[in-house]
Amino acid sequence: MVATTHTVSLQGTVGHVVDVQVDLAAGVVGTSLVGRPDTSINEARDRCKAAIGNTVFDSDKRRWPNTRRVTILLSPTDLPKRGPHFDLAIAVAVLAAADPTIPASSLRGTALVGELTLDGRVRCVPGVLPMVMAAAARGIHTVFVPEPQVDEARMVEGLSVFGIRSLGQTVALLAGEEVPDAPPVEAMTGPPLLTWRGEQRLDDLDLADVLGIPDTRYAVEVAAAGGHHLLLTGPKGSGKTTIAERIPGLLPDLTDAESLELTAVHSLCGSLPPGSTRIVRPPFRNPHHSASRSGILGGGTGRVRPGDVSKAHLGVLFLDEFPLFPSDVVDALREPLEAGEISISRGEDDATFPARAMFVFASNPCRCGEYHPWARDHRCTCSEQARREYRAKVSGPVADRIDITRFVEPVRDGAAGSLPYERPESSAEVRVRVAEARRRQAERYAGLPWRLNAHAPGPVLREEWPLAPAAASRLEDEVMRARLTRRGAVRAHRVAWSVADLAGLERPGAEELDVALRLRSAAPLLVGSLPRSVQGRTA
Repeated sequence: MVATTHTVSLQGTVGHVVDVQVDLAAGVVGTSLVGRPDTSINEARDRCKAAIGNTVFDSDKRRWPNTRRVTILLSPTDLPKRGPHFDLAIAVAVLAAADPTIPASSLRGTALVGELTLDGRVRCVPGVLPMVMAAAARGIHTVFVPEPQVDEARMVEGLSVFGIRSLGQTVALLAGEEVPDAPPVEAMTGPPLLTWRGEQRLDDLDLADVLGIPDTRYAVEVAAAGGHHLLLTGPKGSGKTTIAERIPGLLPDLTDAESLELTAVHSLCGSLPPGSTRIVRPPFRNPHHSASRSGILGGGTGRVRPGDVSKAHLGVLFLDEFPLFPSDVVDALREPLEAGEISISRGEDDATFPARAMFVFASNPCRCGEYHPWARDHRCTCSEQARREYRAKVSGPVADRIDITRFVEPVRDGAAGSLPYERPESSAEVRVRVAEARRRQAERYAGLPWRLNAHAPGPVLREEWPLAPAAASRLEDEVMRARLTRRGAVRAHRVAWSVADLAGLERPGAEELDVALRLRSAAPLLVGSLPRSVQGRTA
């Protein structure tokens, strides 16, 4: 007697539908579980046996076959399988093999996801959303998930989703019988205890609070418009963190596709609150420099989980005091900075997570943070050698992948608002221009696998969306004079397009490229060098 159920195995964000086949045969009594299961799945034999034994069924045949040899195959066998969410599919397959009143037709095209307790109750598991997305992509039309995760599963359209509380309820639904009552299932996460913490605190932060530094404000606007990576340097107290925390307020809401993508990442982490809907706002992550490598990049013991670089996907990852981060973490950021993803290989684990975040780095010019280019404000006690060593911690290959660099100078008392061209704007005002610039990019790149200027490949930009001839000639001259690497030239090209999009221009010219080069090299932004539309806003 053979029965087959289905569940989903995850490798990073990639899901594979797994057939759980159970064969009951005469022979030496025992249970064999094959198909490269991990420890948690091997333990499922005991959990499922106890769950079936402690569940009250109407049929006497719905018992663990203690007089048969039970063989459980997880297919395909070359795929490593991890996690306790296989329990429900294994238990139902065993019961279906023992009891023909559970119709095979109800198991076809149905995926079962859930962990079982010893008394037959179902517990929540992480990663339900990416599992359901993978199941739908592979022809599954019905899914059974723990009751608190029904809303999460229903984010995927076109599926029938059943929220269940116990093994008994699952079998009754599959057999078309009356569904027994069961106690509610506890959610994976509860309400936050520290209600004054979290990203909600950023909702009250506004760019209008930032006085002075108009060139940095414009640089942040360009970065937000095109999704460019940004490095802010300056003495302590100059406003680097203040600026960085207000960047999420400049970003428009996520599209439906982006929202589903980001919610799936957080589902993998098990951090979605019960009854949650899609995440609609770009996230903001701010790990401390003492955080572990796996916490920042991803990994961990047991199942590989996404780190902060992936949790910030489609949002902002702020790394304050960047030179204090471990060198191996700094060097490992090359991949997400360039490719927008992070790959983790550990033993048999090989997972790739999305990491298309806007990276914002902040750094003091020296360890003490008192270095200042103006002698009247200079109070640094570090030697020149110590300053060079501190700055060298940001390696050249990483620095070359940063699109925009700004030196944030502290605003002296009485100077804020004194500049004739400065008019502090609110986050809402800037967000309107950023949203319009992103709309122009969405139209330009429609049907292509990237969304923003920062993601566009260099060869495609040069071929399909080149700079004006004078600007292209100057950019090539910068490369020939070794002022820019080829990678740097591509990034300047991307920034020039973002400047043009903010200005409403059809194509970047010499003025837009000059602004892009100044933004990249940390040179001062002169009013005369800005596009006329920008001059009008700051005049």
